[in-house]
Amino acid sequence: MEENSVRITITILDAIPSAEEFTSLIEPKNVPAVFHGCVNDWKASSKWNPSTGGLDYLQGLAGPSTVEVMLSKSAPVFYGDIRNHERVQLPLSTFIEYCKDVSNPATIETEQDQIYLAQVPIMNNEKEERVQLGNLIEDIQTPRFLETRTLASINLWMNGAQTRSSTHYDPHHNLLCVVSGTKQVDLWPPSSTPFLYPMPLYGEASNHSGVPMDEPDLSLHPRAEHLKKYSQRVILNSGDALFIPEGWFHQVDSESLTIAVNFWWRSEMMSGMSEHMDSYYLRRILKRLTDKEMNRMLCKTIPCVSDNLNPSSEESDKKMKVSGGNMLHDLEPCALKSLHELVSLVHDRVSAADLSNVVDSISTSDIEKTKPKKIEISELYYLEEDPVANILWALEPLNLQKMFLAMLHHFPRTLEGLVLHLLSPVGAEVLTRKFDEMDQLTNEQDRNEFYTAFYGVFDDQFAVMDKLLNRKESFSCQAFKNVMDRFLGVKVQ
Repeated sequence: MEENSVRITITILDAIPSAEEFTSLIEPKNVPAVFHGCVNDWKASSKWNPSTGGLDYLQGLAGPSTVEVMLSKSAPVFYGDIRNHERVQLPLSTFIEYCKDVSNPATIETEQDQIYLAQVPIMNNEKEERVQLGNLIEDIQTPRFLETRTLASINLWMNGAQTRSSTHYDPHHNLLCVVSGTKQVDLWPPSSTPFLYPMPLYGEASNHSGVPMDEPDLSLHPRAEHLKKYSQRVILNSGDALFIPEGWFHQVDSESLTIAVNFWWRSEMMSGMSEHMDSYYLRRILKRLTDKEMNRMLCKTIPCVSDNLNPSSEESDKKMKVSGGNMLHDLEPCALKSLHELVSLVHDRVSAADLSNVVDSISTSDIEKTKPKKIEISELYYLEEDPVANILWALEPLNLQKMFLAMLHHFPRTLEGLVLHLLSPVGAEVLTRKFDEMDQLTNEQDRNEFYTAFYGVFDDQFAVMDKLLNRKESFSCQAFKNVMDRFLGVKVQ
């Protein structure tokens, strides 16, 4: 079962926000927003339009400039990994000639179909030497709501034939402005990262998804089954702009002869992060993701609730003493059934040597005689895999407490065998969570009496506690490994 990734709705605006509105109402939410007609007043909107001689204009303005283009054998898809494309130097005028030929049937599926002008700097405050098309800056205007931002770069994007950029996220906030043509953008929030199978964090294309969106192979990427559920699509026409917050995965499909400009800037959150705090932030975020992953691994089931539970009986449960409530006939039906199932599992899976003094007074008719397949307890990390953990998880905390009291009174060696030999990592996590829930429902005296009786069954109480904690930590470790795989694309052995 996959966790519920929150669906966040993209904002569509016909009015262009002020700098104050963008700063206070839009950017902090980290949710994409479409601004219709945002760049209609640019000189570029009229002068670069291919239908009105825009390509000739660009040739005259910047034709001699040398630009770096992407040459791909996987066109129309252009992947971020350098193994899938080659960057070559071309005069802009040569690339524009390819664009002019795009409608010529004689050139279909030839070289220009494999070329994409991607992320060519018009302005770059971080690496000024990389600027290739600085003379285009006069035809564009920074939108008013970005005027207070310190821009990292402004870039040109242009294609002759239809193109698709592979699914990826950017480490900066992004405003994508369509000058001419049409772009279709599919977006996924950062919370959908596990479904997108990110490339390994240490790889050259670490910000890209490893899933081909057209035909995902669910045998290789089973979580990709959920991708469409969390994706949103926007269509950008000439003059429109899209705010893509950092971390949002996006796939961009561009129609033939589409020209766009984008603005990148660092978010206030990233700008405000002090480097000496990086390790702390990393640990906090990994811990939070690990905690969420542990909850995901514990697929939620409905606890067993007494059919005749009422305020008076609930109150009596809270005041239950260890000296009472330990008889089989005091158990609720669901707790009695669970006791029978646990005794049966212990008898079936634990050797006689490990149960030297098991009290076998429960009747054969009361115990379901099953012969489960032998499994490696230490390798059980998911609730659906472990019958013992399932039984414990399904009981209400106080019903579980009553069951344990009856068990330690009638079958102490079976309880010992259960904890020492059948409690898996997920079982230890479930048991300790149930203990925490019990603690919230009982007073200090009852808690002390219960734990004294429970751990008193074992010859070495500290060894049992140590074993429980080790298994619980093993469960947490597996959750951490899952986080590394699902969010960072890194498999930890």
